[in-house]
Amino acid sequence: MHLTLHLTERCNMACRYCYQAPDTHDMSLETALKAIKTCATGTNCGIIFFGGEPLLMQDHIWDVMHDCEKNDPQRFHYKVTTNGLLLDETFLKKAKQHRLHVAMSHDGIKEAHDALRVLSDGGGTFEALKSKLDLLLRYQPYAPIMLTVNPETVKYFEKSVRWLQSMGVQYLIASLNYAGGWKDTHVKRLKREYQALARWHLDNYRNERKIYFSPFDKRMATHIFKGRGVSCQLGKRQISVGADGTLYPCVQFVGRPEYAIGHINRGLDEAKREAIYCRNEAEKATCVDCALNGRCHNKCGCMNIQTTGTLENIPPLLCEYERMVFPIVDKLANTLYKERNPLFIQRHYNPMFPVMSFLEDMGN
Repeated sequence: MHLTLHLTERCNMACRYCYQAPDTHDMSLETALKAIKTCATGTNCGIIFFGGEPLLMQDHIWDVMHDCEKNDPQRFHYKVTTNGLLLDETFLKKAKQHRLHVAMSHDGIKEAHDALRVLSDGGGTFEALKSKLDLLLRYQPYAPIMLTVNPETVKYFEKSVRWLQSMGVQYLIASLNYAGGWKDTHVKRLKREYQALARWHLDNYRNERKIYFSPFDKRMATHIFKGRGVSCQLGKRQISVGADGTLYPCVQFVGRPEYAIGHINRGLDEAKREAIYCRNEAEKATCVDCALNGRCHNKCGCMNIQTTGTLENIPPLLCEYERMVFPIVDKLANTLYKERNPLFIQRHYNPMFPVMSFLEDMGN
């Protein structure tokens, strides 16, 4: 179980593709602590600090963690997702000390990043974040870096991935902005960028450079282990808590009252939670005969609700995207498998790989 606390709706950036409308609501510490007492179940629970920009509420982060550690120190693990502007050495030292994992959004080279990840006055944030990214990776070398591909920036995709790797990024999550104004020319360019990135990633494997690239490595896993990661288990694997204490099945649903599944003062509405889960898991009519059904991300509730307004429908762009990228991924995987590439075999067939890789890196 993961519990996402939306600590604030405020943000110190004004990204042009942000799905969240700017607002000023903050979560009280009392609400955060009550949410954990109400919803955090199981012996292994993740607490995710989210926003807006959660580092605007740093005191809440440390207070929540202190309370959790005081009451049940072995039960919780922690993560914060940030735009990076407020990262500094003091925060990162404390994060390392208290096992707070930091994920940071960054869209790559200056031309891509500054096109859309801007301040309220329209100014770019690339230069300010370059040193922040370097600082984060010094303290947390495996920090996930999240890159969003937009139609306006797709032509910079490969260059941005290569630049992030040159900065030391080892764990890169690249996602498409499905709500963007994608046209045929953008999709064709995206295909060319992925073909170039397949050559780049083949070279990484052959030279044992251990960067994880989610569009390729995650999809490889769906072939080796059927269905892995395809279902988001909407509302069951994680719960999002709005600033006012309302409970939702995931981050994109916050602020949509029709999808509320409870409140910290009343607890979870299990019947509604189950109903939303079943709606999301139901077979999508357009996917029944698709060869990629069971491998693609058609059951991502957040993506579907953001782009189509429903759980039952998927965006047409998803179909086009998945049918384009899977052949590239499978060709790459088949090449690596035929070569019996050691890094490929270890990463995708050895469940102990993450631990072994970490120990190996620590010894170097």
